[in-house]
Amino acid sequence: MNNALLVIDYSYDFAAPDGRLTAGDAAQEIEPAIVDRIRTAHEAGQPIFFMMDLHFEQDALHPEAELFPPHNIEGTKGRALYGKVHDIYTEIREAPHVFFIDKRRYSAFAGTPLNQLLQERNIDTVTLTGLVTDICIMHTAVDAYNNGYGIIVPASCVASFNEVAHENALEHFKNALGATVES
Repeated sequence: MNNALLVIDYSYDFAAPDGRLTAGDAAQEIEPAIVDRIRTAHEAGQPIFFMMDLHFEQDALHPEAELFPPHNIEGTKGRALYGKVHDIYTEIREAPHVFFIDKRRYSAFAGTPLNQLLQERNIDTVTLTGLVTDICIMHTAVDAYNNGYGIIVPASCVASFNEVAHENALEHFKNALGATVES
Protein backbone atom coordinates (compact mmCIF):
# COMPACT_ATOMS: atom_id res chain seq x y z
CA MET A 1 0.00 0.00 0.00
CA ASN A 2 1.32 3.40 -1.03
CA ASN A 3 -0.40 5.96 1.17
CA ALA A 4 -0.63 9.75 1.12
CA LEU A 5 -1.88 11.87 4.00
CA LEU A 6 -4.36 14.65 3.23
CA VAL A 7 -4.88 17.41 5.79
CA ILE A 8 -8.04 19.13 4.63
CA ASP A 9 -9.14 22.63 5.69
CA TYR A 10 -7.59 22.69 9.14
CA SER A 11 -7.72 26.48 9.05
CA TYR A 12 -8.17 29.20 11.63
CA ASP A 13 -11.67 29.96 10.34
CA PHE A 14 -12.76 26.32 10.70
CA ALA A 15 -10.93 25.46 13.95
CA ALA A 16 -10.34 28.53 16.12
CA PRO A 17 -12.89 29.48 18.79
CA ASP A 18 -13.41 32.81 16.99
CA GLY A 19 -13.12 31.44 13.44
CA ARG A 20 -15.70 32.66 10.94
CA LEU A 21 -17.13 29.16 10.35
CA THR A 22 -15.71 27.23 13.28
CA ALA A 23 -16.44 23.65 14.20
CA GLY A 24 -15.42 24.75 17.71
CA ASP A 25 -14.34 22.33 20.40
CA ALA A 26 -14.68 19.32 18.10
CA ALA A 27 -12.16 20.86 15.69
CA GLN A 28 -9.72 21.70 18.43
CA GLU A 29 -9.95 18.25 20.02
CA ILE A 30 -8.65 16.52 16.87
CA GLU A 31 -5.55 18.70 16.63
CA PRO A 32 -3.15 16.40 18.57
CA ALA A 33 -4.18 13.36 16.51
CA ILE A 34 -3.68 15.24 13.23
CA VAL A 35 -0.26 16.47 14.38
CA ASP A 36 0.72 12.88 15.27
CA ARG A 37 -0.38 11.68 11.81
CA ILE A 38 1.60 14.46 10.13
CA ARG A 39 4.71 13.73 12.17
CA THR A 40 4.50 9.98 11.48
CA ALA A 41 3.95 10.51 7.75
CA HIS A 42 6.79 13.02 7.55
CA GLU A 43 9.23 10.72 9.35
CA ALA A 44 8.31 7.96 6.88
CA GLY A 45 8.78 10.28 3.88
CA GLN A 46 5.13 9.76 2.97
CA PRO A 47 3.51 12.42 0.75
CA ILE A 48 1.53 14.95 2.79
CA PHE A 49 -0.96 17.26 1.10
CA PHE A 50 -2.29 20.27 2.98
CA MET A 51 -5.45 21.07 1.03
CA MET A 52 -6.85 24.51 1.85
CA ASP A 53 -10.18 26.12 1.09
CA LEU A 54 -9.73 29.41 -0.80
CA HIS A 55 -12.29 32.18 -1.11
CA PHE A 56 -12.06 35.77 -2.26
CA GLU A 57 -13.59 38.81 -0.62
CA GLN A 58 -17.14 39.42 -1.86
CA ASP A 59 -17.07 36.53 -4.33
CA ALA A 60 -20.82 36.30 -4.92
CA LEU A 61 -20.29 33.86 -7.81
CA HIS A 62 -18.90 31.07 -5.63
CA PRO A 63 -21.68 28.56 -4.87
CA GLU A 64 -20.90 28.61 -1.14
CA ALA A 65 -21.69 32.34 -0.97
CA GLU A 66 -25.37 31.44 -0.60
CA LEU A 67 -24.74 28.66 1.93
CA PHE A 68 -22.16 29.89 4.43
CA PRO A 69 -20.83 33.16 5.85
CA PRO A 70 -17.57 34.41 4.30
CA HIS A 71 -14.64 32.26 5.43
CA ASN A 72 -11.08 31.32 4.42
CA ILE A 73 -10.72 34.63 2.58
CA GLU A 74 -7.45 35.06 0.71
CA GLY A 75 -4.92 37.09 2.71
CA THR A 76 -6.71 36.79 6.06
CA LYS A 77 -5.64 34.99 9.24
CA GLY A 78 -8.75 32.87 8.84
CA ARG A 79 -7.13 31.01 5.95
CA ALA A 80 -3.96 30.10 7.83
CA LEU A 81 -3.41 26.61 9.14
CA TYR A 82 -4.50 26.50 12.77
CA GLY A 83 -2.50 25.91 15.95
CA LYS A 84 0.02 23.09 16.14
CA VAL A 85 -0.88 21.97 12.60
CA HIS A 86 0.43 25.36 11.45
CA ASP A 87 3.54 24.89 13.59
CA ILE A 88 4.41 21.45 12.20
CA TYR A 89 3.70 22.58 8.64
CA THR A 90 6.15 25.45 9.17
CA GLU A 91 8.79 22.93 10.31
CA ILE A 92 8.37 20.52 7.38
CA ARG A 93 7.10 22.64 4.47
CA GLU A 94 10.40 22.58 2.58
CA ALA A 95 10.46 18.78 2.41
CA PRO A 96 9.99 17.46 -1.15
CA HIS A 97 7.07 15.25 -0.06
CA VAL A 98 5.04 18.11 1.49
CA PHE A 99 2.54 20.08 -0.60
CA PHE A 100 0.17 22.97 0.09
CA ILE A 101 -2.62 23.17 -2.47
CA ASP A 102 -5.49 25.65 -2.72
CA LYS A 103 -8.93 24.27 -3.43
CA ARG A 104 -12.09 26.13 -4.47
CA ARG A 105 -14.69 23.41 -3.96
CA TYR A 106 -15.50 20.94 -1.20
CA SER A 107 -13.50 18.10 -2.73
CA ALA A 108 -9.71 18.24 -2.62
CA PHE A 109 -9.78 16.69 -6.10
CA ALA A 110 -12.05 19.26 -7.79
CA GLY A 111 -10.01 21.66 -9.92
CA THR A 112 -6.70 20.81 -8.25
CA PRO A 113 -3.63 18.83 -9.37
CA LEU A 114 -4.11 16.35 -6.50
CA ASN A 115 -5.04 13.32 -8.59
CA GLN A 116 -2.09 13.80 -10.94
CA LEU A 117 0.34 14.27 -8.03
CA LEU A 118 -0.97 11.10 -6.39
CA GLN A 119 -0.66 9.13 -9.62
CA GLU A 120 2.90 10.36 -10.22
CA ARG A 121 3.82 9.01 -6.80
CA ASN A 122 2.05 5.66 -7.34
CA ILE A 123 -0.30 6.36 -4.44
CA ASP A 124 -3.16 3.88 -4.14
CA THR A 125 -4.57 4.89 -0.75
CA VAL A 126 -5.36 8.23 0.85
CA THR A 127 -5.74 8.98 4.54
CA LEU A 128 -8.19 11.82 5.07
CA THR A 129 -7.91 14.15 8.06
CA GLY A 130 -9.24 17.60 8.89
CA LEU A 131 -12.51 19.46 8.58
CA VAL A 132 -15.47 19.14 8.03
CA THR A 133 -16.35 15.42 8.13
CA ASP A 134 -19.72 15.63 6.37
CA ILE A 135 -18.74 18.30 3.83
CA CYS A 136 -15.15 18.57 2.55
CA ILE A 137 -13.97 15.23 3.94
CA MET A 138 -17.09 13.54 2.51
CA HIS A 139 -16.76 15.07 -0.96
CA THR A 140 -13.04 14.27 -1.06
CA ALA A 141 -13.76 10.67 0.00
CA VAL A 142 -16.36 10.25 -2.76
CA ASP A 143 -13.92 11.59 -5.37
CA ALA A 144 -11.14 9.37 -4.00
CA TYR A 145 -13.47 6.39 -4.32
CA ASN A 146 -14.48 7.38 -7.85
CA ASN A 147 -10.81 7.71 -8.80
CA GLY A 148 -10.04 4.22 -7.50
CA TYR A 149 -8.15 5.06 -4.30
CA GLY A 150 -8.41 3.13 -1.09
CA ILE A 151 -9.59 5.39 1.73
CA ILE A 152 -8.63 5.55 5.38
CA VAL A 153 -10.42 7.95 7.71
CA PRO A 154 -9.11 8.10 11.27
CA ALA A 155 -12.19 9.19 13.27
CA SER A 156 -9.88 10.87 15.76
CA CYS A 157 -8.64 13.18 12.98
CA VAL A 158 -11.93 14.51 11.56
CA ALA A 159 -14.72 16.66 13.04
CA SER A 160 -17.86 18.54 12.13
CA PHE A 161 -20.17 21.32 13.26
CA ASN A 162 -22.82 18.65 13.74
CA GLU A 163 -22.11 15.43 15.66
CA VAL A 164 -25.00 13.52 14.05
CA ALA A 165 -23.81 14.46 10.55
CA HIS A 166 -20.25 13.52 11.58
CA GLU A 167 -21.36 10.04 12.70
CA ASN A 168 -23.50 9.57 9.57
CA ALA A 169 -20.52 10.51 7.39
CA LEU A 170 -18.29 7.97 9.14
CA GLU A 171 -20.91 5.28 8.49
CA HIS A 172 -21.18 6.37 4.85
CA PHE A 173 -17.40 6.10 4.42
CA LYS A 174 -17.52 2.49 5.67
CA ASN A 175 -20.76 1.29 4.15
CA ALA A 176 -20.91 3.08 0.79
CA LEU A 177 -17.26 3.73 -0.02
CA GLY A 178 -15.60 0.71 1.59
CA ALA A 179 -13.30 2.98 3.57
CA THR A 180 -11.40 1.90 6.62
CA VAL A 181 -12.60 4.07 9.49
CA GLU A 182 -10.11 3.90 12.32
CA SER A 183 -11.01 4.86 15.88
